[in-house]
Amino acid sequence: MRFYAQTPARRNRQVLVDLIALALIAVAVWAALAVRETIMLLAEPGRKVESSGDSLAKELGEAGNAASGVPFVGDVLEKPLRSAADASSGFADAGVSFQETVGQVADVVTAALIVVPVLFVLLLWLPPRLLWIRRGNTLRRLAEAPGGDDLLALRALTGPPAALAGLPVPPGGWADAWRQGDPQAIADLSTLALKHIGLRP
Repeated sequence: MRFYAQTPARRNRQVLVDLIALALIAVAVWAALAVRETIMLLAEPGRKVESSGDSLAKELGEAGNAASGVPFVGDVLEKPLRSAADASSGFADAGVSFQETVGQVADVVTAALIVVPVLFVLLLWLPPRLLWIRRGNTLRRLAEAPGGDDLLALRALTGPPAALAGLPVPPGGWADAWRQGDPQAIADLSTLALKHIGLRP
């Protein structure tokens, strides 16, 4: 199976277009990941709230434990400190929830920034490449098959007339030479059909 043309000009164009497509995909992925990192910076306040809430809850819990040991009023002092510790845990949970939300937004934005450009590049680049690969391999098999030169010559005859302009016209014209089975005319036409898509005879 042939993936690239044999003629240098067409092969160079194909390689260049392939490299451009791959570069565009790489840039899209890189940019999406850079945007993700930037979005994730928004989670920093959530981390700070979580850390502050956890440490405040821990300190208030320890203060409540210490207050419970005070004679006569220990239980009275412990309850508000425990309530404050629970509220501080709620702040920490809010910080965690904020971080998770930022992470989800970052994931969705990153996926969109990767999928949309990559699909766009693939839709523009892949169908013509696959079409050329299919046509190139079909014509190569045809050229190697018995009687394939005749069919390639017919393909050249039915192709754009401007392509025939560069060849010397045989007596009676190209169609007449092909109908009579002129070996030189058939060879010239089949070569032209192969060169048209970048293959050599």
